[in-house]
Amino acid sequence: HGLFGSFEMLSSWRRTREDQHVKDRVAAVFEDVMLRFSGSTLLHLTALGLAASPLTNMEVVRLFCRTAALGVAVGYVYTLSLYGSCLVFTGYLETGYRHGCFCRRVPRPERRDAKPDSHLLLGVMRRCYGAWITNTYVKPFVVLLYLVTQGSDPGALVAMDTATVLYARAQQRYFSSYSPVIGFYIYESAPYWNASVQRDLLEYTKGFQRISWLESYLGYLSELNQSTSQPRRNFTRTLRLRFLHQPRYAHFADDIIFAERGPGEEPEVAASRVFLVAKTTENKREEMSVLLDTLRRLSLTSRVRFLIFNPSFVYLDRYAAAVGWPLRHSLLAVLFLLGLASLALVEPLVAAWLGLTLLSVQFGVVGFMTLWGVELDCVSVLCLISTLGHAADCSGPLLCGFAGGPGDSRTRWVRVALERHGVASLQALLCYAAALAPVACVRSNLTRTVFRCLALAAGCSALHTLAFLPALLTFLPPAKTRDPPHHRGPGSPRREVECVEMNDSTRVVDQITTV
Repeated sequence: HGLFGSFEMLSSWRRTREDQHVKDRVAAVFEDVMLRFSGSTLLHLTALGLAASPLTNMEVVRLFCRTAALGVAVGYVYTLSLYGSCLVFTGYLETGYRHGCFCRRVPRPERRDAKPDSHLLLGVMRRCYGAWITNTYVKPFVVLLYLVTQGSDPGALVAMDTATVLYARAQQRYFSSYSPVIGFYIYESAPYWNASVQRDLLEYTKGFQRISWLESYLGYLSELNQSTSQPRRNFTRTLRLRFLHQPRYAHFADDIIFAERGPGEEPEVAASRVFLVAKTTENKREEMSVLLDTLRRLSLTSRVRFLIFNPSFVYLDRYAAAVGWPLRHSLLAVLFLLGLASLALVEPLVAAWLGLTLLSVQFGVVGFMTLWGVELDCVSVLCLISTLGHAADCSGPLLCGFAGGPGDSRTRWVRVALERHGVASLQALLCYAAALAPVACVRSNLTRTVFRCLALAAGCSALHTLAFLPALLTFLPPAKTRDPPHHRGPGSPRREVECVEMNDSTRVVDQITTV
C-alpha cells in the first residue's frame, strides 16, 4: 500500500513546474494524491478490520489482519510525514541548484525547463502503450475466463520433503477413495455383555470398514462355541485373561481401559474405542459432512454414550465459514466504498467501476489459483483479503484520473490517465515483484502458497489496470463530451486567448491572458 502512495506522489511531483515555489508544489501534490490515497487506506482498514473483528471465527485470520491493519496505518502516516518531507527537501535542492545525492551546487543551466524530462517508462506509456491499448482492433481482445473451484489440503501448510508431506501424497495416491480414520470412543461403562447393546453398536458401525475389538471378541467367542450374551463376570474375565493374551488379538489391549471395582470383584470395561474407515467417492467432502452429522445425531440419542473424532472434522467444521468470509468482507468493503464515494462527492460511476473491478480481481485470483494448483486454505484466504486493497491501490487512481478530466474524447483521457497513474502503478508492481522473487526460492509449501497467491493478486491487478480498464473505458460510461452545449450559445461572445511568453534571466514564464 505504501509503495502505491509513494509512487503516486512522485508522479504528481514530476508533473509540477520546477519554477514554482516549493510550498506550492507540495500543496499541488497533496491536493492531487491525498484524497485517493486516504480513500484506499480507509478501504484497506475496513476490509482488514472486518476480518479482524469477532465476526471471523479463525484466530489466525484475526491475528494476520490486525498486524496488516497496523502496517497499513503506519505506511499511511509515513507517506504523509517522512516521504512528504523528502519531497520538500528535494524541492529546495532543485531550487538551489544542488545535487540530489551530494547536495553540492551544480552549474546553473542557461535555460531551465518548466518540467523535468520524462523517463523510460513514462515515454513508453505516452508514445507506445497508450495508443496501442486504445486501438480499435485491440479493444475486442479483452476477454477473461474464470474457473472457480474449491479445494483444501492441510499438507500444503507444512515444509516440503517431510514425513507429513510424504504421508499425505501416499494417502492421496493409494487411499483417496477412503475417508480418514474415525475414532469411535465409548467414554462410559456400558453393558457390552448385553445382546441388545451388542446389536446397537454393530448397527452404528454398519457400512464402515472396522477395526473393532468388540466384533473380533464376539467372533472369538463364537469360535469357542460360547454364547456372546454372558454374565458380566464371565464376559469380562474371558476378555481380559484369554482374548487379549492371544497374539493375533493382543493389539486390542490399547483400545480397552479396565477399571477396578473393589476387592475380589472382576474389573469392568470403563472405556473403549473402535476405528472406522468409510468408503467414499470423489464427492468426499459432502459425503464426509453427511456422515459426520449422522454419527453426531446418533451420539445424542443412543443409550451408549460415545463420541466420534478425527482432526479433519475440526477443519471441515470451519472450512465453509473460513472460505466464505473473504467474499463477505469484499462485499462489505465495496458497500463502504460506495458510501465513502457519495460522501466525498466523487463520481458515482467511478465508485461503481471500482467496486466491479475489486470483485473481478477477487474472482480472477481465485480462478487462476485453480489453474495454478493453489487450493483454498487458511493461507490463501488471508491473501484474498489483502488482494482487495491491492486492487484498489492499482485501479483507483486510473479511474479517478479518467473521470476527473474535463471535457475531451474518451481515448485521449484514457491515455492521459495511463500516463499519469499507470506509470506509478507499474513502478509499484515492479518493486512488488522484486520483493516477492526471493519468497519463491523458499522450499516450503506454506511460503510457496503465499508467493503464488500474492503474485496472482499483483498480476490480476496489473491486468485490470493496464489492459481491461483502459479498453473498457473507451466505450462504456462515464461519458466524455468535447464541449458542453451550455458553455456556448448563439448569442454568447467569442472567447479569445492570447499567450505571451515572458523571459527573464533565470526562467521562462508562460502567462495566459483572457481577452
